[in-house]
Amino acid sequence: MPNRLAASTSPYLLQHADNPVDWQEWSDEAFAEARRRDVPIFLSVGYSACHWCHVMAHESFEDDEVAALINERFVAIKLDREERPDIDSVYMQATIALTGSGGWPMSVFLDHDGQPFYAGTYFPKMARGGMPGFMDVLAALSQTWRERRDDVERVAGRVVEALQQRATAELGDLPTAAVLSAAVASLQSDFDEARGGFGPAPKFPPSMVLEFLLREAARTGDALALHMAERTLEAMARGGMYDQLGGGFARYSVDPSWTVPHFEKMLYDNALLLRAYLHWHRLTGSELALRIVRETALFMLDELRTPEGGFASALDADTDGVEGRFYAWSPQEVVEVLGEADGAWAVALLHVTREGTFEHGSSTLQLLSDPDDLERWARVRARLHAHRDATRTRPGRDDKIVAAWNGLAIAALAEAGALLGEDAWVEAAVAAGDLLLAVHLGPLGDDRLCRTSRDGRPGGNAGVLDDYGSVAEGFLALFQVTGDDSWLALAGVLLDVAIGHFRDEQGGFFDTADDAAPLVQRPQSPSDNAEPSGWFAVANACLSYAALTGVTDYRDIAERALGVVPGLARRSPRACGWGLAAAAALVDGPLEIAVIGVLDAPDTRALRAVALASTAPGAVVAVGTEGSDVPLLRDRTLIDGQAAAYACRGFTCDLPTTSAHGLAAQVRARLGE
Repeated sequence: MPNRLAASTSPYLLQHADNPVDWQEWSDEAFAEARRRDVPIFLSVGYSACHWCHVMAHESFEDDEVAALINERFVAIKLDREERPDIDSVYMQATIALTGSGGWPMSVFLDHDGQPFYAGTYFPKMARGGMPGFMDVLAALSQTWRERRDDVERVAGRVVEALQQRATAELGDLPTAAVLSAAVASLQSDFDEARGGFGPAPKFPPSMVLEFLLREAARTGDALALHMAERTLEAMARGGMYDQLGGGFARYSVDPSWTVPHFEKMLYDNALLLRAYLHWHRLTGSELALRIVRETALFMLDELRTPEGGFASALDADTDGVEGRFYAWSPQEVVEVLGEADGAWAVALLHVTREGTFEHGSSTLQLLSDPDDLERWARVRARLHAHRDATRTRPGRDDKIVAAWNGLAIAALAEAGALLGEDAWVEAAVAAGDLLLAVHLGPLGDDRLCRTSRDGRPGGNAGVLDDYGSVAEGFLALFQVTGDDSWLALAGVLLDVAIGHFRDEQGGFFDTADDAAPLVQRPQSPSDNAEPSGWFAVANACLSYAALTGVTDYRDIAERALGVVPGLARRSPRACGWGLAAAAALVDGPLEIAVIGVLDAPDTRALRAVALASTAPGAVVAVGTEGSDVPLLRDRTLIDGQAAAYACRGFTCDLPTTSAHGLAAQVRARLGE
């Protein structure tokens, strides 16, 4: 019989709806039941594409013996970390404090006030490999709860006290050019020169750091910044972490050479990387970057777009219960599909070895150098791709819509579509924006975002800070690409909510609103994780909004929030890539480009194309006709009846120009050959 997860909007929770464990969602009712029964709470946190979450589910949560023990002695709560990143953040900090490390699945045991007293990640059902067995853990904790309650409460109290006493982020002076230069030098000390990326395995795509390095290279011509970015971008694109047949990036590489990934594909990774490769191409003209942009955009449109017009959260790592089965190949399989001649050529080209680079004699596909015959590669790739799609079980898709991640996707597709002349990409970005307006904005209160939706039905969880910052970023991109000023107004509405309900007294931001349901700690951190922090997302959007509207209050708010960057960059520049990227825009201006002309006229289109090709960090663009009410366009006029562009930075403007080449020089744009 289904348990109490059957009505959830989360695909991850629905994966557990038929477990014999009597799961509940996070709710006041679950805590009330724990008090009534006088049992502790077992909180299990994961997400739908997580391989080890599936393993623990199969070994323990689908097992009648384990389920009986949980149901008898605990109240069990199952949580989708993507729906409730605020709860996940609090208990991940607790898990790290208690064990020294964290990850998913996350297993946390709580008292009736939500205070954690024991935590871990994956547990096998029975002890093995030095890991305690889950059955033993459950029995021991239940006994401790009954017989040594004082010890439980003492540990729980200490953990919560430690969380609440964590040093708050120190807001200091504005980041300067010297701070940015020092951050580049600091990143070099952690840079893997041989294989790209930063630090040892596992290696996650450093998307926000790459954006900063590309901006710094564009701003100053810093050769080191460009080298670290290019080396990493090329290594990721050529390795097994990138799907050489279908496009799109896996979540991370388990080895230092980007060969073997954890195979889940996340929307946020692909949106952020699409933008990073676009900016690499925009800066240097890299053909590899252009190919990755096109393939990743098509992957997002073909495999992640939902019928409602949004973008699904993720594709699973597992197929038929086996991680990577959809993506890995043996030499024999390649030859069977392509025949002897093409098969042998492809096996060598894609580094499919007899021993295998992955598991069970299979290999991930790597394209470590360009093929000597591009037409042959195109045919081979198409045949392997078609065979894979026709004969292998496709990975499951988590089709819930996450507001923040769709904001990132909107920004990436809108910008890429406009720069590369792909109108369908822009139309897809607009459709995703329309979905967020229709479904996510308003069901939980005026001007408030809900975090997730599924099948056009909003979820019940309130948006957190990164939802407001990243959706505002997406809407600002839509305004700049389409010229529809309603997107600009809506971005302002979202930023006003973030400022009014998430900002602290010092000028930083909490991750949850002031009227959100309280947790044992109100989460707050400026540090990026696999995606931009809400703190930096809002600061970045405020800076762009101020440049587009001329309302300096938003710039002041961004500057105050970015005061955390110098201190954080000294300690850990990899944790503040999005903040450093915003700081680069702040130091550079950011550049404001206004184009006035007859819409769709050739001279207007030419100037608009150059404006969008500007490599100036955080440059903003507005295109419109004479008499526009958009502040950046106000009082701008044609010149001798021709379309004109106005470039301004730091309250100082260059002379207006009607020449595309003249504008390119002003805005540091690389004109296509």
